[in-house]
Amino acid sequence: MNVESFNLDHRTVAAPYVRLADRKVLPAGDVLSKYDVRFAQPNVAHLEMPVVHSLEHLFAEHSRNHSDRVIDFSPMGCQTGFYLILSGEWADGDVQDLIAATLEDVTRAQEVPAANETQCGWGANHTLTGAQDAARRFLAARAEWSTVTRATA
Repeated sequence: MNVESFNLDHRTVAAPYVRLADRKVLPAGDVLSKYDVRFAQPNVAHLEMPVVHSLEHLFAEHSRNHSDRVIDFSPMGCQTGFYLILSGEWADGDVQDLIAATLEDVTRAQEVPAANETQCGWGANHTLTGAQDAARRFLAARAEWSTVTRATA
């Protein structure tokens, strides 16, 4: 299929993980790298929408304090993770360091950025504590981030 994630067998992945999902070379030669940042096990668990929404705001804002190469951080419709789009080529460790530094910021945040009617389309649909709990769980599993699929017996 044309969409990379539709070709991924979601039954075999082992969340949480971070994986390079796509790499595009644009006509002028610029490279975009898209990462699957999976918080919850597909078809088993998911993040509630206020958590997704708040993580989106927090990560989008705080990640740019660590890199000027962040293009976008978008939630997956299945509510199990996000797509992180970065400019250029990235080593796995560098991407993981960016994610970890950003999620550490999330755990220390005092508020969800732009969680209001002026700056957000659903300003009331946020939970700082929910986002922080999800960030802490993801950070606690950092040793597992490189393992995308379960071992088969």
